Amino acid sequence: MSTVDVQTPVSEVRSGPGFMALFRIEMLLALRKRADIANPLLFFVTVLALLPLGVGPEPELLAKMAPGMIWVMALLSTMLSQESLFKGDFEDGTLEQLTLLPQPLYFAVLAKSLVHWIATGLPLALLSPLLALMLNLPVDGYVCLLASLLLGTASLSLIGAIGAALTVALRRPGLLLALIVMPLYVPVLIFGTGAVQAAIDGYAYSAQLAILAALLAAAAALAPLAAAGAIRISLDN
Repeated sequence: MSTVDVQTPVSEVRSGPGFMALFRIEMLLALRKRADIANPLLFFVTVLALLPLGVGPEPELLAKMAPGMIWVMALLSTMLSQESLFKGDFEDGTLEQLTLLPQPLYFAVLAKSLVHWIATGLPLALLSPLLALMLNLPVDGYVCLLASLLLGTASLSLIGAIGAALTVALRRPGLLLALIVMPLYVPVLIFGTGAVQAAIDGYAYSAQLAILAALLAAAAALAPLAAAGAIRISLDN
């Protein structure tokens, strides 16, 4: 978000509904940066398209690996764009302006995380049935795969905001960002792949989806608070 772009919206935020105003601004900026939307999708599709060339074209082997590979690639694709979540706003001073707004910084972080999910996680989830077909995933797992990725990638965007906020002041935060957020991603990955595997095996998978929904609710409540605190610490330093 450039300083010029934020001048009018900031005045709008002061007088209007803060969260919706911030969400509208972030969506507009995300649509202008089409490369940031395309890169995670290209990475996701390319790696999964190359997988049969690396492990072999046997349908049984691909079907066995598909749930885990799709989920791991979705995780890495989401993290690929996390580094830039606050970077531009930090460098042009917009992040500091956001801390001065009347409403808590929580809502600005929540709006940014929601837009990040719409730009990366949502397209990944919608593309997943097509890639599952290519990897010979049994049909019984398609609905569960889509549902688990919709819930899980939203949690990944929120959790990743914590790492992005902690490393926003660093020049090259890539490795440190991965070390911070990877352990936090593990529960989402375990229950996401577990739900798809249970659906393929013919078992009920509602419990795993319920846990993913609970993780998303916890992430929506706590991750923006943690990220907002990390941003203030980064600005103070």
